[in-house]
Amino acid sequence: MAAQGESQSQESFSDLSPATTSEVYKINFIFPNGDKYDGECIRTSSGIYERNGVGIHTTPNGIVYTGNWKDDKMNGFGKLEHFSGAVYEGQFKDNMFHGLGTYTFPTGAKYTGNFNENRVEGEGEYTDIYGLEWSGNFHFTAAPGLRLKFQM
Repeated sequence: MAAQGESQSQESFSDLSPATTSEVYKINFIFPNGDKYDGECIRTSSGIYERNGVGIHTTPNGIVYTGNWKDDKMNGFGKLEHFSGAVYEGQFKDNMFHGLGTYTFPTGAKYTGNFNENRVEGEGEYTDIYGLEWSGNFHFTAAPGLRLKFQM
């Protein structure tokens, strides 16, 4: 976020007492590209502020992430909303969809299941735009042996 010695004119810190890596600050930060972050951070031993804890990151074009941060990256549970209408809600690791989650496409189709570094991977369920539910093993762009769930 902010490098040591960098101007802090666009930052708003609620507490600027001497920091250790265990102190958590509540900040509102505007990045040079217009992105905004409102949430928790820590100050590293080198004096750099990193997003850690819960926060909201918003881009000027309408992408919004609300959730957990660790080491200045999306880590843990969160929700990423894209201006196209696509939404991912679930586990993140190092800024990637990783673990259990649900991805809703702009069309309304939805995948719920496992993700591995931004790719669908493993057991999951897919609901198409007609409401038909499919389940099985997914491997990025392939899903051999999908089963259609019958509605009785």
